[in-house]
Amino acid sequence: MYHKLKEGALLIADAHYPNHQKEQFIKLLDAILLKKIKITQLILVGDIFDLLVGNSPYLKKRFKKEIDKLNAIAKDIDVIYLEGNHDFYLKPLFKNIKIIPINNQPYITTLNNKKVAISHGDKFNTPIIYKIYTKVIRNPIILKILPDKIAKNKLKSMQKKSICKKLPNFKKYINNIKKYNNYDIIIEGHYHQGKIIQNYYAMPSFACNKEVAIIKNGEIKYINLKDIF
Repeated sequence: MYHKLKEGALLIADAHYPNHQKEQFIKLLDAILLKKIKITQLILVGDIFDLLVGNSPYLKKRFKKEIDKLNAIAKDIDVIYLEGNHDFYLKPLFKNIKIIPINNQPYITTLNNKKVAISHGDKFNTPIIYKIYTKVIRNPIILKILPDKIAKNKLKSMQKKSICKKLPNFKKYINNIKKYNNYDIIIEGHYHQGKIIQNYYAMPSFACNKEVAIIKNGEIKYINLKDIF
C-alpha cells in the first residue's frame, strides 16, 4: 500500500501549525477532505504542528479538530506522517495514518523505479548534543513525567520564534547529509530552504511561504498554495 510515491501525491513539510499560516493550513486540509483538490497520497514530512506530542492531554484536546481531519483524510487516501522534532510519539493520535518515527527514517519508497529516501531532516549530520537532546525529548518515559503545563507554555512561546531564514553554505551541508543516504532521490524537511540540488530535495516550509511539493508527470515539483486553489 505504501511501497511507492504515486502520481498526484502531495508532500507537506514544516507547517508549524498553529503559529504560522494557520488559516491557510486548515484551508488546505478542508480542500483535501472535501475533495476540492484531488490527490492520491498525503505525505507529511514532519513539524506539521509547532508542538504535538501524543501523550499530552492538553495538546490532544487543543488539536482534536485537526487530528480528526487528518484521520478522516486517511480513510480515503494513503497518509504517511514522518515524525519531526516538533511532532512525535504520534501513533496514539492517528489510527488511520502510517507513522514513521525518527528511528525508522528515512522512509524508503520509489518513484518511477528510482529509490527515494524521505526523512524529516534532523537525523543525519547533526551535532552530538542535538542528537542527545532529541533522543531525550522523544523518550516516552521522560514525556510521561513532564507536567502538561510545560507543553502549553512551550507551544505559546514558539509564537515568537523566527523560523524562516536562508542557511549559509547549505550546499556543502547537504553533501555531508548525502553521505548517509545512498539513494536516487533524497527528500528532507526541517531546514525550510525550498531548494533542489542535484538529487537532494530540501522541502519548502509551508509555514514560511505556503509551498508544498507535488508529484506531477513523474517529477517532484514545488508549488505555492495560490496555484492550487
